[in-house]
Amino acid sequence: MCNHCVIENVKRNMLSRRSLFKGAAFAGAAAIVATGLPREVVAQPASKVVDLTHAYDSTFPTFDGKPGIEYEWAVEMAQSGYQLHKLTIFEHTGTHIDAPLHFSADGTSVDEIEPAKLVAPLVIVDITDRAKEDANAALEAADIEAWISANGDIPAGAIVTLRSGWAKKVKEASFRNDEAGNFTFPGFAKSATDLLQTLDVVAIGVDTLSLDPGNSADFAVHNSWLPAGRYGIEGLANLEELPVKGATIVVGAPKHRGGTGGPARVLALV
Repeated sequence: MCNHCVIENVKRNMLSRRSLFKGAAFAGAAAIVATGLPREVVAQPASKVVDLTHAYDSTFPTFDGKPGIEYEWAVEMAQSGYQLHKLTIFEHTGTHIDAPLHFSADGTSVDEIEPAKLVAPLVIVDITDRAKEDANAALEAADIEAWISANGDIPAGAIVTLRSGWAKKVKEASFRNDEAGNFTFPGFAKSATDLLQTLDVVAIGVDTLSLDPGNSADFAVHNSWLPAGRYGIEGLANLEELPVKGATIVVGAPKHRGGTGGPARVLALV
């Protein structure tokens, strides 16, 4: 076959593939719309993507103080020409999901969370100023009501997050403890989550170590929000880069069967 013929053949194949890909992309978009996600999730293209996930290693703060992830070379480049790690990971470390199963014997496991609940309108309630004065500041029902007064109703299917500025402390001991060694960080008050349970809110999130404030003695939010069939996200980053409404959050939840939660890649689309 002549060189010219070969070149023309290649061009035709490329054009054919482009048409196929365009058709597939259109079909994919149609499938997304067909899932029944709230209109505001898919209506506008994103101009910016913000990573809400901390990179983490064995030094990342954990609730029990033990390393949340450990690495071991399973295959090395010098011997095998490629490389991979064996990882030992505790589910509730780094930026991660609390599935309902975390605080209920028969709750929804992380692999059972509905996909439509992992892509949602993002609501941010800011208590940064209060957290500067009170390290165990709690987001109360009054804060939710004030947000609604200022911004309108919380969108259907939303994820409501607490922004305290705490993520900036992640490399400091004060992210977890005060000078006396007590747990110290902001979180949700039960009054707030009791109110959110009356609304169409699928999850709550914090930029701290726990959904409950550090000085909580009873984990009231964990014990009421998760058994109600809703999930939480702990250890969010970069909420300061986002508006308090209008963004879409995409939660890359893990899908290990029967999991009580796990590290997640969480993104915001603005």
